[in-house]
Amino acid sequence: MLIELAVKSLASRRKSVLLTFMSLVISISVLISVEHIRSQAKDSFNRTIAGVDLIVGAPSGQLNLLLYSVFRMGSATSNIDYESYQKLKNNDQVEWAIPMSLGDSHRGFRVLGTDENYFKHYKYGNKQTLALSQGEAFSSLFEVVIGADVAQRLKYKVGDSVVIAHGIGSTSFSKHDNTPFKISGVLAPTGTPVDKTLHVSLNAIEAIHLPLSKQNLLLKNPAAVTLKPASVTAVMLGLKSKFMTFKIQRDINNDQNDRLSAILPGVALTELWQILSTVENILTGISILVLISSLFGLSTMLLMTMQQRSNEIAVLRVLGAGPMILFGLVLIESLVVILLANLTALTLLSGALVYLSDWLAVNYGLFLSGGLLNWRILELVLMITIAAVITAFIPAIEAYKQALHTSLSANS
Repeated sequence: MLIELAVKSLASRRKSVLLTFMSLVISISVLISVEHIRSQAKDSFNRTIAGVDLIVGAPSGQLNLLLYSVFRMGSATSNIDYESYQKLKNNDQVEWAIPMSLGDSHRGFRVLGTDENYFKHYKYGNKQTLALSQGEAFSSLFEVVIGADVAQRLKYKVGDSVVIAHGIGSTSFSKHDNTPFKISGVLAPTGTPVDKTLHVSLNAIEAIHLPLSKQNLLLKNPAAVTLKPASVTAVMLGLKSKFMTFKIQRDINNDQNDRLSAILPGVALTELWQILSTVENILTGISILVLISSLFGLSTMLLMTMQQRSNEIAVLRVLGAGPMILFGLVLIESLVVILLANLTALTLLSGALVYLSDWLAVNYGLFLSGGLLNWRILELVLMITIAAVITAFIPAIEAYKQALHTSLSANS
């Protein structure tokens, strides 16, 4: 009976209730979405690269090695010998190895020298492999495969020519004009640094750094020049047995004859995320403040209507409703509003995530699931509901006091 009475009372004040309801839906949506994105963004961040057991490079600290090999940020302190890469590749415990050579760029986008294993074994997200949206992988010396962002921003397509420059700046005065590359393929969007990278072969990296005389000879007669990379920047390894990961890492790091550094990408990603944790804490704090202001809005709405409801309270008193009944009525009204707001916010967010999940993955690298009903979100909804009931205590007490001093004759 009280619930029915609370609903009818709210309906009689529909305009002010609707505005408060919309405010609550927005604030709850913001808080839940920030929490959901925060937890899922961490997973997405950790899934920038998948299926790689070890990343090996010159000793420079695991964060630096992670940043330049995975995120194409910064530069390596030094390269590792090509023979070291061959040694790693031929290790009995290594299933595959992806060489990576960095140091050049094209109009601000990094150029990565690698081989066919990159397109076969590099994975991201939920262990998704790279796919070509146009063309095919490079098969000849001066062919390049570009990422989706490179193609979109520079308006490139298969068959266009690009000139690689030395260094990583957006403007360079040292361009390899003598050896232009033809775009052979465009990768499908991944939402990872792959989208902002141009991919060429290791031999191509070696070729563009040859003396001009040898480059001219190479262009005239490719068989006349022997190309062998002198070094690579880093190597990604996939092992035959995950149980051997720590042993292989220890063996590489302790090899006195070849100074290398092997890192676990998952551990390095977690360490990097912890550095960024301040940002997520700020976002959560802002969301909580927005919710608190909306909850006070609910309390204010209920409190301001007390004067308008004096006749209603007087009639309820005549019908035998005690002060505690009226106290409970106000709490039930706030509970009805907050429960409906929670349900509406969850429904809207779930629909938005289902509809926008592909777009968020492609453009922002956020692999968000549409399922919001997990323990963390349910705990958050429960806390919001309890907070709403607590803030409703002020108008409920006011209703209690008004019931004690109100009679039908006083309001006639």
